[in-house]
Parts: sequence; structure tokens; C-alpha cells
Amino acid sequence: MTRHWNGGPLLALGLMALSAPALAGTATVYYYTPYKAWSGAYLHHDASGSWTSVPGTAMDTACANWVMKTVTTGSASTFQAVFTNGQNGWDNPSPAGGNYNLPTSGTHQVKNGQLLANAGSPCTTAPTGNKAEVYYYTRTRAWSAVNLHYAPTSGTWTSAPGVAMSESACTDWVKKTVELGSASGMKAAFNNGSGTWDNNGGTDYALGTGLITVRDGVVTANASSPCVTLPPDTTAPSIPTGLTTSVSGTQLTLTWNASTDDRAVTGYTLVRTGGSEGTRSFTVSSPGYTDSGLSPFTTYSYSVKAFDAAGNTSAASATVSATTKDAPPAPPPGQPLGTDMREDSIYFVMTARFYDGDASNNRGGSQHVKSGNAAHNDPMFRGDFKGLIQKLDYIKALGFSAIWITPVVLNRSDYDYHGYHAWDFNKVDPRLESPGASYQDLINAAHAKGLKIIQDVVYNHSSRWGAKGLWNATVYGVRDSQWSWYYDAPAPGFVYDGLTVEPTSGKSYYNGDLWSSSAPAGNTCRNWGTPTGSYSQEGYRVYNCQWPNPTSGMFPAQYFHPCWIGNWEGEDSRSCWIHEDLADFNTESKPVQDFLVGVYNKYIDMGVDGFRIDTAVHIPRVTWNRRFLPAALAHAEEKFGAKGKNFFMFGEVGSFVNDKWNRGSPNHSAQFFTWKERRTYSADDTTAALEQYNYEQTQGTAQQPTSTNAFLQGNTYHAPDHGQFSGMNVIDMRMHMNFGEASNAFGNGKDSDDSYNDATYNVVYVDSHDYGPNKSSTRYAGGTDAWAENMSLMWTFRGIPTLYYGSEIEFQAGRPIDCGPTCPLATTGRAYYGDHLEGSVTASGYGVVGSASGKVAETLNKPLVKHLQRLNQIRRRVPALQKGQYSTDGVSGGMAFKRRFTDAASGVDSFVLVTISGGATFNGIPNGTYRDAVTGDVKTVTSGTLTASVSGKGNLRAYVLDLPGNPAPGKVGVDGPYLK
Repeated sequence: MTRHWNGGPLLALGLMALSAPALAGTATVYYYTPYKAWSGAYLHHDASGSWTSVPGTAMDTACANWVMKTVTTGSASTFQAVFTNGQNGWDNPSPAGGNYNLPTSGTHQVKNGQLLANAGSPCTTAPTGNKAEVYYYTRTRAWSAVNLHYAPTSGTWTSAPGVAMSESACTDWVKKTVELGSASGMKAAFNNGSGTWDNNGGTDYALGTGLITVRDGVVTANASSPCVTLPPDTTAPSIPTGLTTSVSGTQLTLTWNASTDDRAVTGYTLVRTGGSEGTRSFTVSSPGYTDSGLSPFTTYSYSVKAFDAAGNTSAASATVSATTKDAPPAPPPGQPLGTDMREDSIYFVMTARFYDGDASNNRGGSQHVKSGNAAHNDPMFRGDFKGLIQKLDYIKALGFSAIWITPVVLNRSDYDYHGYHAWDFNKVDPRLESPGASYQDLINAAHAKGLKIIQDVVYNHSSRWGAKGLWNATVYGVRDSQWSWYYDAPAPGFVYDGLTVEPTSGKSYYNGDLWSSSAPAGNTCRNWGTPTGSYSQEGYRVYNCQWPNPTSGMFPAQYFHPCWIGNWEGEDSRSCWIHEDLADFNTESKPVQDFLVGVYNKYIDMGVDGFRIDTAVHIPRVTWNRRFLPAALAHAEEKFGAKGKNFFMFGEVGSFVNDKWNRGSPNHSAQFFTWKERRTYSADDTTAALEQYNYEQTQGTAQQPTSTNAFLQGNTYHAPDHGQFSGMNVIDMRMHMNFGEASNAFGNGKDSDDSYNDATYNVVYVDSHDYGPNKSSTRYAGGTDAWAENMSLMWTFRGIPTLYYGSEIEFQAGRPIDCGPTCPLATTGRAYYGDHLEGSVTASGYGVVGSASGKVAETLNKPLVKHLQRLNQIRRRVPALQKGQYSTDGVSGGMAFKRRFTDAASGVDSFVLVTISGGATFNGIPNGTYRDAVTGDVKTVTSGTLTASVSGKGNLRAYVLDLPGNPAPGKVGVDGPYLK
């Protein structure tokens, strides 16, 4: 037997052929040259009974990337072969040093280390049309047979159970090649032929063309064959060349020439020296990097290495140096756009998960590896303000005019990308900012495009460590043999900002300032540093006062409540900690009130257009009404005059039940917070909070105020009475909980509307970063048609329609919304969205794409996007759909209603009849000419009755009455997948 090792054949004694066998025929061999990056190849073989002389016979050019050779073969069924570049470069298949065994007749291909016997010529013109080569992973499901059930785009489904995936593959994988013709992809599901299905959680898989793998629910497009085992990679990439840098203020931009590799370059390691941080390294995937937030007038030096997937690393490039200039001037403060928020629709983004405009501020934190984010190259802090600024046109092209962003203040916890673990309320988190893309820059850029910014704010709690500038916790710690891994050595002068790496620990999540072995001055924590008698999961001794705890005496009652919540519908839900990471402010304490009013006034001064208030239900209503709401609203009006009067505040009142009142408790129901107090309470806020709670619980729901502010009087709009309005609007939790079906949300919404001060200001959404309908822990997965119907209702019924990022393409449908650091973010509803936004986009209007290219163009072409764009266009043209009161009197149909908005001062009078997903008849309406905003249909009413016909889930009719000075717009936009 002959085995080949590196340089050529090693001949085993006694096995040399003594004479040539009788001739049997010929075999044609094609070899793929990019595999080894060879320009040509030699075929070294024993087809005729003895080995050719090294390096073998030169192969002939066949077609692009292929060479070929026809050889004469003997009488054996197979012959052995290896390939060489003629210069001591060899291709031996696995196991290392083995030979390829080829049939002695036929046409064969050798590609990427795999023999494709009798595969025919790769140079033959392929059949016209698209095809998909689908591989499916079987081990997890343990199916003995797999069928592929599919429907090409705009085509019909195969007959169930589909076609057998019976093409040759390899262990744990089955394969099927599908000829798609002109179709660009297909919907697909898999089954075992016995009634067990994998249909992507009920939504089917969307597969494109080319080689695709489907493994445990994960689709990989343009994949490598899972059946090719490549030989070990021992060759390092080439050394990067052409490293240059340019300076802009305190930002340095580096570029270099891409390296080459025999397989592929995976990334680059950039090493920086200079400045106060010492030596730092950054890993990037492409040849370029922007290093921002540097010290002014400081020299930095850089070199770069390339690496591949096997860990082979090149030598370092030549070093380049550059000196930063002065820091750029701060952007001027902004001012709110100042219009009625009901004129807007809201797009809700988790900034850190939306779009990455600056990789230099990405941070994974202490849970980067444990969470699985590292394995996905997906740091929790990934998106940023720079990325959001770059994609403002995408949001406007969807038709939105307001953006709700997660909290912006500096956070501090083990997993704080979401923004709800505030540490420094006075500082914007540097992991979100970049030079030229500060928070102020974002506000200004959004306003320049006619987009409002709604800032998510938290009055109820801080991080587990307290709040810098008010009071922060110091815990007991000791850097002994058990705990030195956890407690970083104190670094005098180093200030945590979430971004900067502390040089000694090498961490941006440094904790050396949070612990002490001796009790700090003013310590009130009981039994400081004494062993508790318990042990950590690693077996380490645990001490008293080692972790933040409200009942240990650690947190001063002047600043924080000293208890854990016991009853979510009890009084303690408003005055105790709801989670260990959320230190509950004593919001009835004047120092806390002054602190929170002061910090949030600073953000009002920057020109934000409103606040979304997190965990609003966990603060007594009397505290809101006395302190926080009037302070914010008065400050906005004082600062910005008439524009400030429209500063919009809406609260998250977590009443996750399907009934009108949260288990019969006014104090825990959303609508309760839209009203002023009904009686006077004690001057002391703590006493008043308990008095108010007990009074309202005793009075019950029957004694709560009611309102007609959302309802028409016949067909007439009437001036709303906001005399008892608290200043806080709310998220419509009841509609949210019932959006499993739009008709349920509609019925439940109507039933609650008399108990809000003015339900036309309710913020309405299907799902969010916390829950789906019915308190589901997964993102809404009701299907595209159901989504379209929900949107049609939200964009025409009373309230302000709001969409959680990515829902326009059913992003992460059915995935768990949040699992903390116990699973990768990429597998959740908070996954990174930026891959869908790559490319460029400009908006020529709200809901109108000026230009788009790349992946974002594909995103903007999705059916729900088209539906959403047109809904936004229609809503913006009909004032009654924005701010109108409504009625169902005289209306027959399912989801059908009439709305009107009248403002004599501005000359607006708008009346519209709406029916969704089905026809309706409207009786007792004004006579006149009505024009449908969806189809342009014109109906003349002379008897007070109009019948609208509509079919198709999500389709609707919106007949607008022509009125003096207020002509109906007629057809708005173009027909789409649902509105037609």
C-alpha cells in the first residue's frame, strides 16, 4: 500500500507492481484549484498499475477554477491518486496522508477535499433556472426518514408529505436538490412521513437558493457542505499591508489591505499602544476600524495581524502612529418638535440591539461567554446611537414619526444592555455614544428628519448598587483564594463608565470600587463581613453584607425601601424591591424626589419629545400626581413654551390581566394613573401614599371616575374635559393582552375606554421587549395575516400605534423574548436586527422609500412593510384617524366604527367610517360624498346609510366625508398585499 506524506509517495516494500495489468478503459478526473489556491495542478496516480513519477502528470485547463486529466486505467475497480502543485504542495485527503480512491471508469470531481464519484463534468452548462441544495440535520430528531414539503415563491405546495430527502449526504444529514425555475426561494417544512413535523414553530421556513443547511431550527444560507471534512489548516494568512490612519478630532480611522489565506481570513487583531489605557487590542472582521473616544492631543500607535478559523495568525504589520486633535465641540441643545403625539406612530427600538454604527463601543460584559453571546460574536452592547442615526431613514421610510428608545443613562449590572439598571442617571452610557453621534446628536438628527425621540425613563429603581450621586452600595469583599477571581483589585483614580477598560483587571465591567474588607463610613449593614454559614454554588464561603440586599440594613431608608415585594397586587408592590438588580427608590423621600426631578429635567432640556415611564405602577399615584408629573410637565413648558405643552408622558402600568380592572384593584390598573386624586391626603408623602391606597381599595372600582373624552356624541366631536387628567397617559395593557386576535383587542379596548381620562392618547402595541399578548414570554407568532389585521386595527382605532423593532418582518417570531444570560441573545426576541438593515436607504417622505440598496432594500420589500407603509400614509392624511373620538352606534359589522375630529381654531373637521376584515353598514350618518382612502371608491349618501364591502384579513375601508374646507383625500398610496 502506498500512503503520501507531505512531499510525495512513501512506498511500502513488496507492494510495487511487477507488470502492467490488462487495460480496462479510461477515467476523467476534474480537480477544483481554489481549494488550495493553486493556479494549476498535477495528477499523481497508479491508474495503470504503477505510480507516476513525482509530481505526476500536469492537468489541463478545463473551465474557470477547474483542471482535468483523462487517464488510462487497469482492470481493478479503483485506483489511487493525489494532487500536487508541482512545487511540494500536496492535497492528501483525510485521514492525513491518505490517497483518493477513484473508480477506474467514469467522470469524477475532486473538490474541497471530497471525491464526487461519477459526478460528471463541472464545466457542463447547468440547466437554466434557480435551484436549492437543502441539507437537513437528523440527529436531534432521530428521524429514520425525512421529507421536504415545499412551495416555490408564488408557486403551489407539493402534495403532503412532500418529497423524500434521499440524495447521498453523510452521517446525521439528508439532502434534496430542488429545481426552482424562476422562483427566488420557497417556503418549506420537514416531516418524518408519519405525521411529525418541523415547520419552524408553525410559520414555515423561508429558504432561498444555493446550498442551505437547516439544523435545529437554524437556517444557514450560502452555507458550506456539512459533508466535506477538510484537512487540517496549518497555513497562516498573509501579513496585512498598507496600514494607514486618518485623524478627525479624537477619532482615528484605520484601513489596510485585506490579507489572503489558503482557506479564508476570519478576522484581524488590531493592537493599540499609547494613551492612559496602555496596550489594548480589538478584533474586527474586515480591514478597517474606527477608534473613537480617545484622549485629545495624544499619540497612538497601531499594528494589525490577520487570523483564520483555525487560529493561524500572521505576523504583525508595520506600525503606524497618529496624534489626535482637540475634542469636537458639543452639539447645540435641541428642542422638541412640539406637536400632538396622537399625530404620530411610534417605532420602539432597543438601541443596543438595533444597528451597530461603531464597533469600538461594543462590549460583552461579565456574562459574554456564559450567555453564549461570545460564540455568536454578538456582544450585548452592539447597536448604538451612531447606528440609529444611520438608519433614521429606514424608520421614516416605514412611515413612523416617533422613536421610543430604551433608557440612555449609564447602567451597571452583570447584564445591562437594556438600560433598566441605572447607575449614573446624570451620564449617558458611553457604550451608546460615539464622536459625532452623542445622544444630543441623535436627538438633533432625528428632529431634522421630522422624527420625535421618546426617552425611556425609570423613576422606580436604580441598579443593585444604588445611584451614583445619591447613594451607592459598598459590599463586603475579600480577595482571598476563593474570591480573588471575582473582586477586582481597587484602582485609585479609575472611574467606571461601562466602556473604558481598567488596565490591571482588563475589564470594562471592573468592580474594584464596589467592595471593601472593612466597613465603610456610615455603614448600617448588620453583621458586616461575618460568615453566614452558607456557600456559593462553587463551594465558596458567603459572608453577611456581601451582596446588595434591602433587608440587611445596607440601604438607607432615606433613599431606598427596605423590603422585598411579597404581593404583586398588594400595597408592598408600590414600596418594595421587585428584583435583586433593581434597588427600589424611596420615592416618597424628598432627597430622592429632588434627585430624580433634577436628572430628568436635564434630558428635557436636551429637547426630547416625551418620556415612556418604566414600572410606573410601582410608585403610588399620589406621588406621581404631587411630584414627578407636574415637575416634568411644568419644566418642559417653562423651557419650550407652547412646544413644551405637548411633552408626552406615558407609563407602563403592568396590569397583565384580561379584565377591565386588574383583579378588581384600582391601584394596580392602568387607567387609574390617568386621573388626579379624588380627595386630599396628608402632607407627608409616605402617609399620603398609604392613605390613598387604602381609600381607593375601599372605594373599589365602582366609584372610579368615568369619561366620555374618547366617544362621539352621535356623529359630533365634543371638546374633551381634561380637568382631572393627571398628566400621565398609559400603555393600553388590556388591548395588548388581547391581541392574540384583533377582534378580541377591539372588544376589550372599547369596554375599558370610559375608565381612562382620554383613551385617544393610549399607546397601543401587540408585543414588546417584555411580553407578547396574554403575557406570552415569546414574540408574537400569529402569522403574517394576523399581524396585518392587528396593524390595520391599531392604525385606525383610537390610540397611538406602536411597533416593536423588527415586527415589520416578523423578526424572531415565536422566540423567547428574554432569558437573561442563560441563553444567547441571538436566539431571543432581543436579537441583533442590524443584519436586515445593511445597505443604504433614503426616505423621501413618511412611508415612502426614496432609494434603497443591499439587504435593507430586501427588508423594505417584505409584505408587512408594504402594509405598514400604506397604513402610515393613510393615517397621516386623515386627522380623524389620529385624534378622533369614535362610536359604534348605528354600526353593524365586526371591527367597524366611525371617528371624528374637529378643531375650529385650525379649521379641521374630519369624519371617517372604518371597517376591518369584513363589510359593515353605517346608519344615521351625515349625508354627503364619501371617498375611500384605500380604493378611491366614491359613495354618495342621501339616506343616512352607507354600506362598505371588504374582504380579506387585514384589508379595510376608510370612507372619509367631503366637508367644507376639508375634502376627503381619496385613494392614498398604492395597493399592497392587504390593502386593496
